[in-house]
Amino acid sequence: MVFVDTGAWIALSDKSDVHHLDAVAIYTRLKQRRERFLTTDYVIDETVTRLRYDAGHPIAVQFLELLEQSESAGSLRIARLDAALFKDAVVIFRQYDSVVLSFTDCASFAACRLHNVHEAFAFDQHFTMQGITLSTK
Repeated sequence: MVFVDTGAWIALSDKSDVHHLDAVAIYTRLKQRRERFLTTDYVIDETVTRLRYDAGHPIAVQFLELLEQSESAGSLRIARLDAALFKDAVVIFRQYDSVVLSFTDCASFAACRLHNVHEAFAFDQHFTMQGITLSTK
C-alpha cells in the first residue's frame, strides 16, 4: 500500500501543476505494480480546497468523483481521523518543534504507522523523516 499526499493528488489533477508530468509517470508505475492507495480525510480536505482555489470547482468535483470510484473499486482506502488517530497525530506534532510540519502531515504519518505503510506518493520530503520512502518515476 502507498500513501498519497496532497501534493501528489493536486499534481495528478491539475495539468498546470509543476509536478504534473512526474505525478502521472509515478501514478502509472504504481498502478502497473497494482498498488493499493491510502490517504486521509485531512489530505482530501487540503486537496479539494487547493484545487477549488487554484484549478477551479469542476476540477475539484472531478477529483472527488475519482476518489469515490477508487474507493468503491477497492484501490483506495481513506483513513478517517478518529479520536485515536487524532491523538497519535498530536503526539507526532509535539515531537517536531524545530521542523515546520502541518497537522495534516502529522495525521498522515500517524495513518502510515497505523496501516504499516512505508512508501508515499508525495513531493513532500517530510515523509522521509518518518522512514517512509518516496515513490519516484
